[in-house]
Amino acid sequence: MDKRLPSQIGQRIDPLRPIIGLRGSLAADVDMDPHSHPRGQLAYAAEGIIRVYTDEGAWVVPPSQAVWIPGNTLHRTTAEVNAELRHLFVDPDFLSGLPNQCSVVDVSPLLRELIMRVADFGIHYSADSPASRICAVILDELQALKASLLYLPGAQDRRLLRVMKAMIAKPNAELGLNHWAATVGASERTISRLFTRETGMSFQQWRKQLILQEAVDRLGSGRAVIDIALELGYRSPSAFVAMFRKSLGKPPGQYLKELS
Repeated sequence: MDKRLPSQIGQRIDPLRPIIGLRGSLAADVDMDPHSHPRGQLAYAAEGIIRVYTDEGAWVVPPSQAVWIPGNTLHRTTAEVNAELRHLFVDPDFLSGLPNQCSVVDVSPLLRELIMRVADFGIHYSADSPASRICAVILDELQALKASLLYLPGAQDRRLLRVMKAMIAKPNAELGLNHWAATVGASERTISRLFTRETGMSFQQWRKQLILQEAVDRLGSGRAVIDIALELGYRSPSAFVAMFRKSLGKPPGQYLKELS
């Protein structure tokens, strides 16, 4: 895997510019070098899926979510598939009240649009400008962020990483552990044990979280429930809706409306 040096934006100390956005891309075969910076970071991919690693763990993050990384936290980022990045970096003077540990958060449609705007501002916008006022709104939004129910832990073991990557490429509720173990040439027992040890979840729990993430992303893109259900391996929309309601406490349409 190719290596890439991280941006230096997170190193800039400038309270007059509380938030600096980053627009970029990350190919699936590129690994960002481990690094830290004084600014806190909201790591977000507008397209694609990224994986964020810290000493606390690893997280798999689709476009409906982001990872909050506190300032001075050693971390690195890779992409499961080619990703379009839109990160936010928050000056240390504005970190009070924001989480002091890494967490996966849901990205509402409003926050997503704000992130996309800030990524175009650059690092030299004036302190009293439309850009500055948008950044003030973002700070309010960041204060209100809540940990996502769809947290999907990553892993370090290479065999398990291969299974996860294959599952992400083809999320399907019907494909069992035997299918994915055979894909990487490992025993079911080994992969089952690795899921529990490295993620704290069983294979079935991790698969369900992946399916839910995919469902939320596709709902947010305007896809019909019946199409999503069939694409994700459910034989009927009613079975998919029942699983969704049991897991998240509400049917897909209501969940998406409240997330907005």
